[in-house]
Amino acid sequence: MAFSKQFPATTRRSFLKGAGMVSAAAVTGAVGSFPIPAIAQAQDVTIISSENNAAALDALKTIAANFGKEAGVNVVINNMDHEAHKTAIRNYLVAGAPDICFWFSGNRMRAFVKRGLFDDISDLFEKEKYKDVFGATVGAVTDNGKQYGLPTGGTLWGMFYRKDVFEQYGLTMPKTAEEFMAYGDKCKAAGITPVAMGTKELWPAAGWFDQMNLRINGLDRHMALMNGEMSYLDPALTPVFDQWEAMISKGFFTPNHTSFGWQEAAALLAQKKAGMMNLGAFLRSAFTEEDLPQLTYATFPVLDPKIGHFEEFSVNSVHIPAKAKNKQGARDFLAYFYKPENLAIYMEPGGNVPPRHDLPASKDPLVNVAVETMKTVQGASQYYDRDSDPDMAQAGLVGFQEFMAKPERRTAILTRLEGTRKRIYKI
Repeated sequence: MAFSKQFPATTRRSFLKGAGMVSAAAVTGAVGSFPIPAIAQAQDVTIISSENNAAALDALKTIAANFGKEAGVNVVINNMDHEAHKTAIRNYLVAGAPDICFWFSGNRMRAFVKRGLFDDISDLFEKEKYKDVFGATVGAVTDNGKQYGLPTGGTLWGMFYRKDVFEQYGLTMPKTAEEFMAYGDKCKAAGITPVAMGTKELWPAAGWFDQMNLRINGLDRHMALMNGEMSYLDPALTPVFDQWEAMISKGFFTPNHTSFGWQEAAALLAQKKAGMMNLGAFLRSAFTEEDLPQLTYATFPVLDPKIGHFEEFSVNSVHIPAKAKNKQGARDFLAYFYKPENLAIYMEPGGNVPPRHDLPASKDPLVNVAVETMKTVQGASQYYDRDSDPDMAQAGLVGFQEFMAKPERRTAILTRLEGTRKRIYKI
């Protein structure tokens, strides 16, 4: 999904804290397996979420409890393991759908829209006048002029680092390719890994590729590649892989990164064993409260000064499945959930960029930095585009992981990716 517009200036007031009320919602947990939603009565509202941030989940429970008391309904929240949910949703949208589910926007949403598995909620948009308070994120939940979800916050990717580590080793944030290589050499000399990376879940490697390609080829070419209109063997990608291979050959990334999840890699950053990490602000969960003030952000270095300012910006979203049992109840809950004061308490713990520009101010400086950064970009891409087809996702993400491990096999890896692309897009 490409966002060609920059975000409008935010107009925020004071932050409103959510009341610490005991949730009346029934909540079950599931790790690695699919929980069947409890759809007992028509007035129940069932929700499947995949929230791995405990504070955000608590906020969702509070909102559900408050809504339940006001509306006189029972809200049932089934929270799944984040990675397991990516597989489970493909099953429960077909059989056993909840009334509401949390997912991703852009092409990942459109893959289900095309199969008729997400409900058109344009009527809710019109009733609540959401387009009046959205920035560019409205496009992320729109397909053929209709809306199929509500954005629940964006994640701006970039380089996160500890201020005290940079001070300790005399490091400065690299702004060019040359400065990045010099930064890496200085980190290696100091005995720390230049870039923490964990590719056990595959997608962090693809995110790194996306950021490099945006810096070298720009948004249009990157989106052409993501949409199957450009080959992985295209000569335009050669400098991307040349630059990446140079970083790998110097040992700039976490050794044995395929054995680490992003959480373990983020822990290396928190423990001062790595200089930087390329991810979204959710990596803050690896930091203690006392260390969080040391965490800061900078945009990915410029690799070609002739290329415009494009950033990686993924948008989460919430949807009503087409086979939901209580669609009106789901719409009522979403309208309540999406009130500025409620959405704010849900988003605050996760460090997400607000999807609507009338939310109260965040207490998190990383969020405010992201908001200011998004005002200046010329366009944005979200790495989730590669996941619009599960086969393409698996082949593509595994391929990038393999490239990080064995860049000397570049031609074989990219040839296989190109073969998968042709099969998927029937070229």
